[in-house]
Order: sequence, then structure tokens, then C-alpha cells
Amino acid sequence: MLKDNPVMKKLVATGEERIGKIAQQLLSNEKFVSALQSLVTRTLSAKGLLDKSIRSALSAMNLPSTADIESLKEKIEDLEQVLEAMEAKVDTLAKK
Repeated sequence: MLKDNPVMKKLVATGEERIGKIAQQLLSNEKFVSALQSLVTRTLSAKGLLDKSIRSALSAMNLPSTADIESLKEKIEDLEQVLEAMEAKVDTLAKK
């Protein structure tokens, strides 16, 4: 209903145009871009520190981390491949 209203369409178009101009002005401002880059860098650094702290806490409680579980998953997949190869060889030998 509102989508068909020409006044609403004009308001939406004007709003989109203004937001686009503001975004363009912000992204062309060196100080803003620098601050944004700094924020992203600090956020990633904080995430790394948090991840390290969580791994240490899990280790202290003798619980596996996501990386530990992923490593075990990879080892299990490798073992499955070895077992499949061995099974194929046994099947081949059994047919002779």
C-alpha cells in the first residue's frame, strides 16, 4: 500500500540519495577512514586476546577448544580414509 504511494517513493528515493552522499563524504574523509581502520584493527586484536584467554580457560578446566575439536575431526577423517583404503585392499584380496 505505501510502496505504491508516489510521495513515499519520492521520500525513499530522496533518503537513499542523501544517505549515499553522506556515506561517500565519510569514505572520502581521511580521518574517518583512519579511525575506522584503527577501530577494526583494535577489534581484531581484542578478539585475538579473547580467543587466547578462552583457550587458556578451557585448557585449565581440561576442556577441548574449538581448535582441538577441529584437529580431532581432521584426524578422524584421515583415519576413515585409511580404513576405506584398507577395506578396499581386503576386498580385492578376498576376491582372488
